[in-house]
Amino acid sequence: MEAQVRHAVERDLEDLLSLYKHLNRDDPSLELTPPLIDQWRSILANPMIHYFVVEMAGQLVSSCTITIIPNLTRQARPYGVIENVVTHQDYRGRGLGTRVLEAALRSAWQQGCYKVMLMTGSKREETLRFYERAGFKRGEKTAFLARPS
Repeated sequence: MEAQVRHAVERDLEDLLSLYKHLNRDDPSLELTPPLIDQWRSILANPMIHYFVVEMAGQLVSSCTITIIPNLTRQARPYGVIENVVTHQDYRGRGLGTRVLEAALRSAWQQGCYKVMLMTGSKREETLRFYERAGFKRGEKTAFLARPS
């Protein structure tokens, strides 16, 4: 089976939501309601948001999102933020997550980003090494999160 890396398209929404069950198993399922479909269309129409997917035999098996943030420092060069990196559990260990991250990084460099940031909540050493092999460096920044109370 050949893996195809591409931008997500409108018809991918249901499959993407299914793939996200391999990211956050405890998240409640989203229903394909008109507001959700409108939100997806808005995301796809935004030139600063890119959903990359890996498709094999008609199934989405890996994905990540990169958002390009306009910036007024670093010679007004933008930066990227990668989120929601996921590979279907049956397809892990095949390099598909690396391929989707490479596509996101290529996109960022083509858009003139001076850096790309990625955070993970994982403490598993194998996950951290995966991100390092994909080109990310550990320990250069300290991340802080705020959530609504």
